[in-house]
Amino acid sequence: MKIGLISDTHSYLDEQILRHLQDCDEIWHAGDFGSIEVSETLAAVAPLRGVYGNIDDQQIRIAHPKIQRFTVAGLSVLMTHIGGYPGKYHPDIRPVIKANPPQLFITGHSHILKIMPDKILNNLLHINPGAAGRHGFHTVRTMVKFNIDASKIEQLQVIELGKRTG
Repeated sequence: MKIGLISDTHSYLDEQILRHLQDCDEIWHAGDFGSIEVSETLAAVAPLRGVYGNIDDQQIRIAHPKIQRFTVAGLSVLMTHIGGYPGKYHPDIRPVIKANPPQLFITGHSHILKIMPDKILNNLLHINPGAAGRHGFHTVRTMVKFNIDASKIEQLQVIELGKRTG
């Protein structure tokens, strides 16, 4: 199963993003879609799983939950927009992680690309794909792709989409 993971599009999608997602079995968006059109466009490329972010309006909040918990190809996944990272989990998500740790915890919000294991919860990997959109303080737009096979993440790659303009 090939996954395309993006976040913080803030109403912006370009052909480069869509080209990278063409071969994905699923697209996951970690919040701050910015517009329902971004959600609809992504869903037309491949099945979409997403969570709403702090800038998202009611339309997106109806279409996507605040937290998603699911299993894909044997991998337990927890995704939310504002969740922190290992050692600094947001207080709202910390008890959810501690009660039933996922194998993969995905967040957005910070616009900072981060891929790191949780040193306490040994089987948990955290991924924040950074920001694919043009709004924010990040200097390079990023996204992440990876494969899941028999509950293992393989061929993880960071894709730089170029400098943020705008």
